[in-house]
Amino acid sequence: MSTPPTETVIYSGHPSWRSMLDFHLGGIGLAVLGGVIGKLAASWGIAIAVFLGIFLISLLVGFVRRAAISYTISDRRLYIRNGLLTRKEQHTTLDRVQNVEAKQTLFERLLHIGTVDFDTAASDDSVFAFVGVAAPKRVLAAVDRAVDTRKLAEDDAL
Repeated sequence: MSTPPTETVIYSGHPSWRSMLDFHLGGIGLAVLGGVIGKLAASWGIAIAVFLGIFLISLLVGFVRRAAISYTISDRRLYIRNGLLTRKEQHTTLDRVQNVEAKQTLFERLLHIGTVDFDTAASDDSVFAFVGVAAPKRVLAAVDRAVDTRKLAEDDAL
């Protein structure tokens, strides 16, 4: 991911693989079901081949879904980029960020993941959040560093 050359990247990441645990468990369940059907219809060799095929496809799809989303914090902006072939990009400047909140359910706390929600000076229906990030407190610290860096740059300009 590229940012303008005048910006310094402070944090860059993707959702954690743990945030897609339900997807991966579903893939394992589907692979087991496919293996059972393969065993009932044919033999152990077919059952194992079907299991491995479905399992590998689910791993690949999970990897691509995770890699398709990227989060970046620079000294000027926050970026969310989603998609590989088609792309949706959201960004906001740091001065528009009014509040930053880390949210974690009990299950997310056990997995050390969470959502960092940014309240911006946009309309209320605008959602700007880093979903499923590992160590959301580290993301909050990166936002604080970005804001501090921005303030220092503004003070030096004066």
